[in-house]
Amino acid sequence: MPLSIAQIVVDCADAQKLAEFWAQALGRPVDPDASSDFATIGHGASATGSAPALMFIKVPEPKHGKNRMHFDLAARQVPDWQSEVDRLLTLGATRVDEHQAFGWHWITMRDPEGNEFDLGAGAATP
Repeated sequence: MPLSIAQIVVDCADAQKLAEFWAQALGRPVDPDASSDFATIGHGASATGSAPALMFIKVPEPKHGKNRMHFDLAARQVPDWQSEVDRLLTLGATRVDEHQAFGWHWITMRDPEGNEFDLGAGAATP
């Protein structure tokens, strides 16, 4: 039988702070009992069934180098994707670069702890 992704775990310096950023970015609440050591979004009673839970765990070592895996986000209900970029910047993200390749257009950003993620802007323009 195939497996499914139950949760995605993110190592971090402050679990509650990073969970709050991602909760606001994704429009999902941080689960109760969040702390600087451990926090979740969409785990247990607040699970939506449509997306894996996110788990944030405090670790002692800092992030080094580029992520080997990252989130690709889609702003499906925002007509102007730049307004979504601006919203993420206000929440504490930083802009890294804008790309057009492989037939796609996207912007690479970092969350408040430096983890890279991409926000898709649609098909690449010639």
